[in-house]
Amino acid sequence: MTLARTRSVSLVGVDGFVIDVEAAITSGVPGLHLVGLPDAALNEARDRVRAAIFNSGEDWPNRHVTVSLFPASLPKRGSTFDLAIAIALLAAAEAVPPRSCAGLVMVGELGLDGRVRSIPGVLPAALAAANAGCRTVVVPQANAAEAELVPDLQVIPARTLRGLLCLLRDEPPPIEEDDDPLPLRTAPEGLTIGGQTTRTGLDLADVRGQAEARRALEISAAGGHHLYFCGPPGCGKTMLAERLPTLMPPLEPEAALEVTALHSVAGTLPPDQPLITRPPFYAPHHTATRSAMVGGGSGRTLQPGAVSLAHRGILFLDEAPEFLSGVLDALRQPLEEGSVRISRTEGAASFPARFTLVLAANPCPCAAAKPIDCSCAPGIRRKYLSKISGPLLDRIDLKLELVPASRAELRYDLEFAESSQVVAERVQEARDRTLKRLADTPWRSNAEIPGPDLRRRFTPAPEAMRAADEALQNGTLSARGLDRVLRVAWTIADLAGRDQPSEDDIGGALALWTGKRS
Repeated sequence: MTLARTRSVSLVGVDGFVIDVEAAITSGVPGLHLVGLPDAALNEARDRVRAAIFNSGEDWPNRHVTVSLFPASLPKRGSTFDLAIAIALLAAAEAVPPRSCAGLVMVGELGLDGRVRSIPGVLPAALAAANAGCRTVVVPQANAAEAELVPDLQVIPARTLRGLLCLLRDEPPPIEEDDDPLPLRTAPEGLTIGGQTTRTGLDLADVRGQAEARRALEISAAGGHHLYFCGPPGCGKTMLAERLPTLMPPLEPEAALEVTALHSVAGTLPPDQPLITRPPFYAPHHTATRSAMVGGGSGRTLQPGAVSLAHRGILFLDEAPEFLSGVLDALRQPLEEGSVRISRTEGAASFPARFTLVLAANPCPCAAAKPIDCSCAPGIRRKYLSKISGPLLDRIDLKLELVPASRAELRYDLEFAESSQVVAERVQEARDRTLKRLADTPWRSNAEIPGPDLRRRFTPAPEAMRAADEALQNGTLSARGLDRVLRVAWTIADLAGRDQPSEDDIGGALALWTGKRS
């Protein structure tokens, strides 16, 4: 019996697990037998691997081959293991030195012609290999830039199986054709990838009027606070929401890797953008299902949803009452915990989901541009807006009722409107003050501070709390609402350069939390 071993990575959500891929050639009926809990796509690897080996000029062993994926209890899916299976099999057949592949981690799908095709999830796979103590990974050439983001990890880009075999044999590289296979993910310029906008050139100065809404955007960007706009069509709700990312600072290195790993697993990472450095903006259509919103899938195929693809960025729900109520209420747990855990019969996965939620709604179903043209009875208007449940609204920090801009604002506001760059500088200064105050804590923004710690360590002066105490006593403010008012008050104080929230800061935060609802 001849035995050889290499390694690969199995992804469960965004968590990777290093897998030992062992190949043994024994006597018996010729063929390839896979063991170790493979799924249907992985079982098809025997046909892809066989054709790739033949078309790479190698011989297929005319004996029984058993390939074991260890640990056997861990689910394994997809075509990620093709490359590792082919190399382990050829090493067992002594076509390459077994020692040359024993210390490598290999991920990649094989084409029938022997090409190594790109796959989703290369970044989390490379991170898992590095965390397991592995030092060298072999990835498809199209995914090499992704894997190279992991520090202290040697990346070997593989274009074809034949080229990789020459490398393992210490032979000169083969002369290969220049035409590459089509990339796995493409993003037409100016369109969207699964809801994430790729538009550029947006600026807050484009919005006419709406001074209070602009101020709310600034507060939201500075503190990571959730936002709700209600107003008639054309008043600027969508324009404002789309410009929120222009006020936010770039992602920190650790957050950028985390966001990129999520989009890599979901297959929404553009091939020319190995690292996402800006906060993502995700805007699903109102027909999105609960699984599309929070994540899910069938069997072992668990994929992140919109809340995870908006991680460290913005999740914008336009026409929020048009979403199914169950879809909206599914947001309550991610808003509180910052993560989502998806459980299925054959496995479970956890996805991070710390995002800024922005809701926009018309005041009634007819969406009349002017109140005088609205034909909806008061009961119909209340029923329409009640689709956004009270518990969900209780988790929204900033609520504003917008009215159309006046004629004067539409004509003359341009010269007074601040640009995104000017506002973003104030946001960055406020975030720096927040980070300095939270330096000895695990939190990075005011919105992340848990309620108990907020009340214990960051309580404003008693005289500043007068308005909030009265609202709490008369029932217009809940205990959860008090925490959110305090977080917003701290953000307002950071924007103003104050060390403590004043009575005006808390009053302003309370007015923004209460809002108006038609």
